[in-house]
Amino acid sequence: MLRVTFLGTGGSLPTPHRNPSAVLINRKGELMLFDCGEGTQQQMMRAKTGMMKLSSIFITHLHADHILGIPGLIQTMSFHGREDPLLIHGPEKSREHIVNLTRVGYTRPRFEVRVTELSPGDVVRRDGYDVLAVGTEHNIPSIGYALVEHERTGRFNRERAIELGVSPGPLFSRLQRGESVTVEGGVVHPVDVLGSPRPGRRVVYTGDTRPTSDILEASRGADLLIHDGSLTHDLVEWARETMHSTAREAALLAKEADVRELILTHISSRYSDPSPILEDATAVFDRVRVARDFLEIEVQYRDS
Repeated sequence: MLRVTFLGTGGSLPTPHRNPSAVLINRKGELMLFDCGEGTQQQMMRAKTGMMKLSSIFITHLHADHILGIPGLIQTMSFHGREDPLLIHGPEKSREHIVNLTRVGYTRPRFEVRVTELSPGDVVRRDGYDVLAVGTEHNIPSIGYALVEHERTGRFNRERAIELGVSPGPLFSRLQRGESVTVEGGVVHPVDVLGSPRPGRRVVYTGDTRPTSDILEASRGADLLIHDGSLTHDLVEWARETMHSTAREAALLAKEADVRELILTHISSRYSDPSPILEDATAVFDRVRVARDFLEIEVQYRDS
C-alpha cells in the first residue's frame, strides 16, 4: 500500500475549505508527513488516518503555513501516550527553529523528537525505500522530497521452477528471496526462475517553489508529482516575484518529466473555484488534478 492523503492544500492562509499545507503518506502502515500546517492533527482525525504510527515529518521550509501544526501534533500524540521517537527533517539552518517549535506546549512530550537538517542531494535511507532531498527555489531556504522505493525482484516463474525440479513450498520462497536451492537435478539459481527486476514507486513533493532542474530530474518517470500550483499563468510575474509556480509551469515540467500523474496544491485563496487552475494546467498536460483537502490517492505499481 502507498496511500497519499492531502490534509492541507491551501496557499499561505487557511480558508473555509482548505487547510494549510500538509500531505500524509501511508506506506505499508508507516505514516510520513510532508509539511505540517496549522491544524494538521485535527485534519488527521477527520480523515481517520491515525497518527501514532507517524515515523517522520519532512519540512520543506520554515514559513508558518508549513510548520505551525508541529506543536499541536506533538502534544496530541504525547497525550495519547506515544513513546516512539519522532524524526523531523528540514532544510539547512532550520534545526534551531524546529527544535524551538517542538518545545511549545503545555507539557514536555513523553517521547524523543530528533531534528535533522538536509541539503539537496542528501538521502534518508529506510527499509525498502529512500527519501531524497531535492533542490527547490523559494524566498527562504527550502527543499523538496522524493520518496523512492527500492527495486523489487522480478516475477516468479512458477512453471519454470517446477520444470527444473523445485517443489512448491519453502524452496519457492527461498528463490524469491534471492537464494539458490539444491534439488535432485542440481542447483537452481534465482536468475533461472525470476524475471527482470521491477521498479518501485516514486512520489515527489515540492513544497513552495519555482520550477527547478532538480525537481525535473527527480520527477522523471515519477508515479506522482505533487507540485506547487499556486496561481494561474496570467499571474506569472507575481509567481516569479513570490517564488511560486503557476499551474501551467508545473504542468510543463510534469510533461517534460513524463510523470504518471500531476497533483497541484498550495492553491491561492483567490481561487474559491479551482477550475481556472485546472484549465491552465490541462492546456499543456492532461494527467493532472487539483488537490482538495481529504483527497486520497492509492499509488499503484506500474505493473499491477
